[in-house]
Amino acid sequence: MVGYRHSQYPTDGTMSELEIKAERLKNLLRQLERVLVCFSGGVDSSYLLAVSVRVLGENAVALTAVSPSLAPEEGADAQRLAQQLGAPHILVETQELDDPRYAANPVNRCYFCKTEVYGVAVQQARRLGISHVLDGFNRDDRSDHRPGRQAAREWGVRSPLDEVGFTKEEIREAARQMGLPVWDKPALACLSSRFPSGTSITPERLRQVWRCECALRQLGFRICRVRYYDEEARIEVAPEEISRLFFSEVREEILLHFRKAGFDSVTVDLQGYRSGSLNELVLNHHSISPERERIVTLT
Repeated sequence: MVGYRHSQYPTDGTMSELEIKAERLKNLLRQLERVLVCFSGGVDSSYLLAVSVRVLGENAVALTAVSPSLAPEEGADAQRLAQQLGAPHILVETQELDDPRYAANPVNRCYFCKTEVYGVAVQQARRLGISHVLDGFNRDDRSDHRPGRQAAREWGVRSPLDEVGFTKEEIREAARQMGLPVWDKPALACLSSRFPSGTSITPERLRQVWRCECALRQLGFRICRVRYYDEEARIEVAPEEISRLFFSEVREEILLHFRKAGFDSVTVDLQGYRSGSLNELVLNHHSISPERERIVTLT
């Protein structure tokens, strides 16, 4: 089990806002008594699971959904972390890609994914006699395009981090204080999030994107996304790392790997990585094509 560091409350009896929220979270979990946590291995669900295990022990169970849209290393990392946390862990295969509504990649694609995942989670919870399924949705997620929230409501999934008011920054700080190794892990998103709405999703295309992102990480880019535009791969990295993409040796390696993966053209988004950047098109009612003036060709 991970060696947690317990936060020390001020001796004058006052508590910080973060400590207050952490106590509210613990009290909420105590009331729920037994929970199944939808666990991706990202910082949000990891913190929720860690606190759940601390409060409820073996009455906190982790569930990770495995499908072609989950990068293989993410599933393996989640499995290791759940073991370190001491949480009973269930790995289940989900079949969202078999749903043509999901594969067509409409703007509400996540609804069909979460309907599948939450349905499986609720089924597993019932099998174990657990009444409450939880996810890592937090207060900051409210500002993003999240069609999966409808599925959460339909399946009765609760979001304790949002209920007690945790922001993403607060979750990272609380996870850091707790000693969780993922406290500064870059934001996770399924591989299907790399495809603009209306671009169909297949296992082959998901592997294509995954191979290219693996190549970028091997080149030292910690935060990266490869957006799929048919024959074009569009790279997003942290703004401070964009210049590295154009270093001769790095550029040649990228082109080699991306062409092997099947892309004819490689471009770079000069605005850099933004979580949910493709959702900007939905939220702002733009056309599918991003602003071309910020896109430059690497080839």
